[in-house]
Amino acid sequence: MTLGYAAAVRIAYHMMAAPPPIGLLFLAGTDRGLRCLQFMERKSLKRMIAARTDVEPDAKWEPSLLDLKPVVEQLDAYFNGMLQQFDVPLDAVGSDFQKKVWNALSQIPFGETRSYGQIAKSIRQPKASRAVGLANNQNPIAIIVPCHRVIGANGAMTGYGGGLPRKRWLLDHEARFAGIQSTTQELFVGSGPRGRR
Repeated sequence: MTLGYAAAVRIAYHMMAAPPPIGLLFLAGTDRGLRCLQFMERKSLKRMIAARTDVEPDAKWEPSLLDLKPVVEQLDAYFNGMLQQFDVPLDAVGSDFQKKVWNALSQIPFGETRSYGQIAKSIRQPKASRAVGLANNQNPIAIIVPCHRVIGANGAMTGYGGGLPRKRWLLDHEARFAGIQSTTQELFVGSGPRGRR
């Protein structure tokens, strides 16, 4: 290795399937934590990585479920209604303001929503609603940093990078499980003999 140059950042990546309409998710992380969780839409892994080269110009990308297994397991538990708060280290790349907004998003409790104005007030910049909206839109870690929990001041469903059907599904999913500390047994109550004919 040549002296004077920092080693390239190693980024492990993985693709996982989530329930419809969420679909395929692209996960990427460094040894410091999760850096990216995005909806794949119809993009290939190659295109997802290429889209990150502006942010990660010198990164060394390697496929690895092992590195991202804790994130995958927590996402599976979340989608099954058995996890309400994620506990994975994050390593998002952004400005100080963006990181402040993303941190505020992470404080919104499961099953609840906030407006852009409320987030702006929570970071002590009450006139920055528009900038908060932009930072919300540029959140690189969907679902875990819950930008889907931000709605319009009038309670209306506002734009979402993953599309409104996904936002609606996530909010409905959380509303269904909010306040319930589900166990595997609770999830299957009612699926026994009574439901059979």
